[in-house]
Amino acid sequence: MAPSLFVLLWSTGFIGSKLGAPYAEPMVFLSIRFVLVLPLLALIAYLTKSQWPKSTGLIAHCIATGILVHGIYLGGVFWAIDQGMPAGASSIIVGLQPVLTTLAAALVLGERILIKHYAGLAIGGLGLALVLEPRLGQTGSGIDPATITAVLLAVVSISLGTVYQKRYVQKTNLLAATFWQYIGALLVTLPLAMFEDLTVTWSGEFIFALFWLAFVLSIGAIMLLMLLIRQGAVSEVASLFYLVPVATAIEGYFLFGEILNAQQIIGMSLVVCAVLLIRLRVKKVMPT
Repeated sequence: MAPSLFVLLWSTGFIGSKLGAPYAEPMVFLSIRFVLVLPLLALIAYLTKSQWPKSTGLIAHCIATGILVHGIYLGGVFWAIDQGMPAGASSIIVGLQPVLTTLAAALVLGERILIKHYAGLAIGGLGLALVLEPRLGQTGSGIDPATITAVLLAVVSISLGTVYQKRYVQKTNLLAATFWQYIGALLVTLPLAMFEDLTVTWSGEFIFALFWLAFVLSIGAIMLLMLLIRQGAVSEVASLFYLVPVATAIEGYFLFGEILNAQQIIGMSLVVCAVLLIRLRVKKVMPT
């Protein structure tokens, strides 16, 4: 159930950012989110008697992972959306993540790229385009070189961070590793927040979005992601990100009345098939 639950939780990040963006600047929003998460993670780690990293080198690896997976990735996406880029447009670019992660895992970790990976990535890319193209065509604002560059930087960052996590933070306690990762995220967002308007409008929507993103997403979804990276090949875990925009489109249909047409339904079917193909395990039959 972990992969399905991860996709469901991760997809709500776009919903949360859409709800909270009008009430705080992006780096201020993210900094508050990370600050709220840290004491709760520390408390949970203490109550569960989690083992903390004993070497400064391992702590540094956790912080570096947080800079890539949380700080730069979320910072780039939130900033682009705050500048007016539609969530659908940012999702299309974020959809490159499985491709970049698979290539990075092959180069850095030596993971084999099989025919099923190439086929799955191609099918998933086509399905992703079919799902998001209608939403992209509905607006022409907010898409410029600055916002596109920000999201591209975010995608490259989380792709490298996923591989970095697999290689250097494999045996660290999940709670302890996640705690230090959010320290790394704050090293990115907190200094940048000093250049933004620090005013926060504490509306009901903002408080709900902050609570959801801080506790459900930053703890629940991230812990699931770290667990999935440890248990499976990075290329297979990355393929799950193809499902995130699909889930977001479905949530948008029910929450915001966004219409799903026949093209999008076909695209979602292709995405599901792509993920199943990439995660397919072929059992070897021993000769009798």
